[in-house]
Amino acid sequence: MIEVTRINHLPLVLNADLIEHIETTPDTIISLTNGQKFVVLESVEEIIRRVIAFRRAAQAGPIGTGPAQNHG
Repeated sequence: MIEVTRINHLPLVLNADLIEHIETTPDTIISLTNGQKFVVLESVEEIIRRVIAFRRAAQAGPIGTGPAQNHG
């Protein structure tokens, strides 16, 4: 999930896996795979950074977990 800001300055949390494409017209428009479109204040580059950060965090696993430790 990534947080973006709608054009009316209200926050919106999107499922990054549903992003189909992003365009600048000059507003930034995020199109989802379900046909929904959102106009947001963030730039395309910023949205890409947030998606990358989200995916890296997801691959790292839950917060506070590390390699399995043997306590026996």
